[in-house]
Amino acid sequence: MMRELIWFSLSASLSASVQSFHLSPFQQAVTPLRTYPLQSKASSRRGRRGFGLGHPTSKKVSYPPIHLDEVDDDDHDINSQIFPLHDDLEQQLNTHHDHSTVSHNNSNNNNINAGARVSEFLSNIPKVLSPPPLISSTQEWRKLQRHAQTIKSTHLRDLLQDPIRCDAMFAEHDGVYFDYSRQQVTLETMDLLFDLAEKQELTKRIQAMVNGEKINFTEDRAVLHTALRASKDKIGTVFVDDEDAIKEVHEVLDQIKQFTEAFRSGHITGYTGKRMRNIVSVGIGGSYLGPEFLHEVLKTEEEGISSSLGYSLRFLANVDPVDVERTCADLDPEETLIIIVSKTFTTAETMLNARTMRQWLWDFMGDDIDVVRKHVVACSSVSATANVKAFGVDTENYFFRFWDWVGGRYSVCGAAGAVPISLLYGFDLFEKFLEGARSMDEHFINAPMRQNIPILMGLLGVWNSSFMGYNSRALIPYAQALLRLPAHIQQLDMESNGKRISRHGIEIDYPVGEVDFGEPGTNSQHSFFQLIHQGQTIPVDFLGFVQSQHDILIDGEKLSSHDELMSNFFAQPDALANGKTADEVRAEGCAEELILHKVFDGNRPSSSLLFPQLSAYVTGQILSLYEHRTAVQGFIWDLNSFDQWGVELGKKLAIDVKDHLTKARYDPKQQPVVIPDAPATSRILNYYVKNGREATDNGTGMSVNPLTSVTRKTYREHIPPPIHDLGGNVGKLS
Repeated sequence: MMRELIWFSLSASLSASVQSFHLSPFQQAVTPLRTYPLQSKASSRRGRRGFGLGHPTSKKVSYPPIHLDEVDDDDHDINSQIFPLHDDLEQQLNTHHDHSTVSHNNSNNNNINAGARVSEFLSNIPKVLSPPPLISSTQEWRKLQRHAQTIKSTHLRDLLQDPIRCDAMFAEHDGVYFDYSRQQVTLETMDLLFDLAEKQELTKRIQAMVNGEKINFTEDRAVLHTALRASKDKIGTVFVDDEDAIKEVHEVLDQIKQFTEAFRSGHITGYTGKRMRNIVSVGIGGSYLGPEFLHEVLKTEEEGISSSLGYSLRFLANVDPVDVERTCADLDPEETLIIIVSKTFTTAETMLNARTMRQWLWDFMGDDIDVVRKHVVACSSVSATANVKAFGVDTENYFFRFWDWVGGRYSVCGAAGAVPISLLYGFDLFEKFLEGARSMDEHFINAPMRQNIPILMGLLGVWNSSFMGYNSRALIPYAQALLRLPAHIQQLDMESNGKRISRHGIEIDYPVGEVDFGEPGTNSQHSFFQLIHQGQTIPVDFLGFVQSQHDILIDGEKLSSHDELMSNFFAQPDALANGKTADEVRAEGCAEELILHKVFDGNRPSSSLLFPQLSAYVTGQILSLYEHRTAVQGFIWDLNSFDQWGVELGKKLAIDVKDHLTKARYDPKQQPVVIPDAPATSRILNYYVKNGREATDNGTGMSVNPLTSVTRKTYREHIPPPIHDLGGNVGKLS
């Protein structure tokens, strides 16, 4: 059917093409063709869904008109303007093009030859118009699949005895030392992975990203988190929709620096004239996880300790009202600045918490509009300015913008991180964090693949997930200050690469996207390392530091506490790789019946990253390193790593449930909730509503009345003075 439709589309132009041969038959043929349906490769596999011809979800792909008179002998990139071409057909098209300049004096012979070439071209039309094949169908992928079978029969214990191999498997950059010799790879494996990267045009895709091309095609957006930490000398080099991206970034950074210095110097005060010392950042997802992970590092960083004296920073993310109580219980609202971080200023959880914090401020200082104007800061997109203003924020002085070309999970280097971190620690320390990220960005963009740490990590991630079959991955930082790094990387990676459709609209048939988790060492060793050593095989990233933020050597000890910590950092990768054989256990005198319980199979892969010392600069390097690892894996897997449609369905259903819950709470007849086609949900929702109504009457003391207001049991155990008008959102702002 596809072939017949294509033939019909082209037939009307064929007679004209041989009579006006100054255009090649190929050029004449494709001119009227503008759209075609993409058919999922998966549709041809039994039991898999696809987007076939005529399917209601068929995707129409439109291409812009081609100015054929601008195509010369050196311009054979027609495929990038129209559709992917197979190599053999591309050769034919180039041949057609070369003959397009033949003199009209030979037109008769040309017409005969043209007819033959058109027939040959049309026989290849189905091949040309097929969607690009999945990466799993390429020769490079299949070679890796065959090679994986060989590697699975090889033990790391043996691979680690090869000094040439081990000496080749490390990379360094700006104090960062990456050792991947304990990965289940050989030099041949790496060659095959580099071949796959070349096939996927990895370096070209990296350049497209950092140059501002709209690679997030489902949202028609550029992906420019690297611009957030670009230096001022790069102004004028990256444009998005004719706007100078880096210039805009530095305008906002300058604004943040001016504001935060005024705040820290005491020039900016609260509604009652008090100096503000407490900062509460309200946001969720990337608006919270990234800034919090950075905050935890700087809390014990030498410069961070001194610069933050007298101030406090807390994060309010969960819509659970207990999070509000835990955040605000001992804070003085007159000395508290609230930061609301939401790109659209409509995120449900964030805006409910924002309204709650606004009510908290009003409860103590009255509902004057100036309470909000002096105590609430917004970090949001320019397109959300109206929403920010409607909330009561001073958009002239207390509004810090960011852009659609930065996703939430990549936004810690923007206003989402810059405002809270600079308020607490000062802008200069935040700037050092940006410098570290910039250092790793430049390495990622410029270093050859074989010495490029983020690329190496990304390729190893693809190898472990898609070829070795490992669907989980652990991140173990041997630094307590990085306790929130695993949570941030978990969102960064799983929200980016937890996909099932390729960028060409085809359902993938290969494993992608690991389950990321982690905990600082040595705590993790006493938590889940039992499973890592003797259960499932889970690749591990170990992060260590040459120097501690704060070391201790007590009397009578030969080694410092940091050396004790790092002994585990060096021992664990070898234990995972080498394991312990039955003979080794037996040689220790173990009872025979216990030997199998004490055997460690080993052959469990890991990588080690060693940094100088955990500082703001190094933290920027770590962040950039993992952001780029995620991008590399997405590029190799042919995914769009920069959208997140998977979070939308749950949000939509939650809105529907809220409507039913609101009706149930306010129904005077207290009729049971009935959600169509969801009897299980109806049942448990009715249980929740019924028990909620009864809880305050059965002696439990639970405060579950849906009409309760913001708690006033805060830093002062008293009810606010009666002169305050607690009108809330029906007060003066309305």
